[in-house]
Amino acid sequence: MFPDLAWPSASLPAEAGLLRKEVRAFLQQVLPAGYRPNSDFGSGGDAAFSRQLGQQGWIGMTWPKKYGGHERSFFERYVVTEELLAAGAPVGHHWIADRQSGPLLLKFGTEKQRATYLPGIAAGEIFFSIGMSEPDSGSDLASIRSLARPVEAGYLLNGRKLWTSGADHNHYMIALVRTEPGSERHAGLSQVILDLKAEGLSVRPIRSMTGQYHFNEVVFEDVFIPQEQLVGKPGNGWHQVTSELGYERSGPERFLSTFRVLVELVGCASEAHSDRMLILIGRLVAHLMTLRRMSISVAAMLEAGNNPVIEAALVKELGNNFEKTIPELARLALEGRASGQMQATLEDALLHMPSFTIRGGTREILRGIIARSLGLR
Repeated sequence: MFPDLAWPSASLPAEAGLLRKEVRAFLQQVLPAGYRPNSDFGSGGDAAFSRQLGQQGWIGMTWPKKYGGHERSFFERYVVTEELLAAGAPVGHHWIADRQSGPLLLKFGTEKQRATYLPGIAAGEIFFSIGMSEPDSGSDLASIRSLARPVEAGYLLNGRKLWTSGADHNHYMIALVRTEPGSERHAGLSQVILDLKAEGLSVRPIRSMTGQYHFNEVVFEDVFIPQEQLVGKPGNGWHQVTSELGYERSGPERFLSTFRVLVELVGCASEAHSDRMLILIGRLVAHLMTLRRMSISVAAMLEAGNNPVIEAALVKELGNNFEKTIPELARLALEGRASGQMQATLEDALLHMPSFTIRGGTREILRGIIARSLGLR
């Protein structure tokens, strides 16, 4: 379909199978009997579970050992990620720090920043939020207005961030802000590390349709940011944040959020012996396997040291559409006959579903990225 994109082999190494068995055995041991997973991987978190994962060496897996990492492959990390998501494990607390905050600091952070934050992230004890979206900006990230005005020994920040996952319980945020007063669009942007308990910073939870507090508005009123908390070079924020989005958009979380609905649907089909249901499940599984191969290919690109921004956008665009399709088709196929665990899982997925194609970049933004990569305007 996209001849300009060279997708590498999507096969996992043989040792991945052994690791998969190890992760499954761990999850069977630590997840309580009758555990009911959430349909949104980011909203279900447990600090104790994150620490247990850290003790297993399954956070910061690809990072250097001197920063608390384990120097394992992106393929091995993929296996762990896939198993955690398939089980609906409560990964929300450490997820962002492991997926993108840590890699960002590895690539652009100072040695002091790496030594300060990365070991705690890898241990499952330090959690990060993403500070990108703002009121009135939508997916046009270049229009952000939060201003970190240069002052002696640092910056003074005023502004707001919106839809900030986990800010009510996380420790830090890496925020994209303007550090050059009067700058516009992609110029004058920088990334800074913020202590979410800092003076002048307040967190206001936003209740979702599920009744949960997962998203937050974060308000900055003369928040002082020490110079040493600047990530990378001042004014380089746009380049840094776009490279970060490759990590955010390419993982299996972009098509496994409603995997539990598919699992429950298989159970219904085995009882009903419906040919139409079996055909539907076959199509969904075939779609899932295709997305999985694409996502593993992105892991191969990361393993090779590449920055698969376009490929990640493809995985997210197709994956988000797929994970919205599963509960909707399941609802239609069951024709109101869902009950018990199937009904509970389906209702949860339907309430989370509207957010899937918004978080991490809307479908319109992603399609624009893909079109430009193919020379289309």
